[in-house]
Amino acid sequence: MDWTQLLQLSLHFDQHLGGLIAQYGTTVYVMLFAIVFCEIAFLPLFFLPGDPLLFICGAFCARGAIDIWVLIPLLFVATVAGSVVNYWIARGIGQRVLAREHRWLDRNALQKTHAFYEQRGGMTFLLSPFIAVIRTLAPFVGGLSAMTFARFLWFVTLGAALWVGVLVVGGYFFGNVPLIRDHMSSIVLLGVALGVGALVVSSVWRLIKGRRAIR
Repeated sequence: MDWTQLLQLSLHFDQHLGGLIAQYGTTVYVMLFAIVFCEIAFLPLFFLPGDPLLFICGAFCARGAIDIWVLIPLLFVATVAGSVVNYWIARGIGQRVLAREHRWLDRNALQKTHAFYEQRGGMTFLLSPFIAVIRTLAPFVGGLSAMTFARFLWFVTLGAALWVGVLVVGGYFFGNVPLIRDHMSSIVLLGVALGVGALVVSSVWRLIKGRRAIR
């Protein structure tokens, strides 16, 4: 297999999953772990399949081709481990950059980012796994801004459990329904949009109530 074929396989791993299960058997678990881990751990690999892969995996679990009780813990560990590696890579980069004076470096912006992640980073890590690219970028920014690791790990763990659980279980029950399978990405984005919209409305409502109370 040359590099072009390997790249195509990586980009469309979810589409080739059935054939890979038939050919490699339980070794597919190792491949799945590697795909999810690498997508989240390394910024240049943000293009690897995330949401569709988990959803399709759930569908194959429903067919009995994959064991869901093995798959969910496996992908959960891959997600958390990838986030932690990404965090420490960025943390190391941040320390090296801050150790020197650079004209292009805005230390005030970094401090604001750190404050944001300390105060509101939890919700970021609960929602970011559901959004391609952002699930790779969020842990990197968390590490770069030196977010407290214990807080980072807590919310990353919750976000990983939510992401893996929702998509794999969703795929298990609905992955073999053509209408849902073909529009899965749109459905995930709609769910995230509704969640973010609810948070925005709630925040605005609390702000309005606070101003009324001051008056």
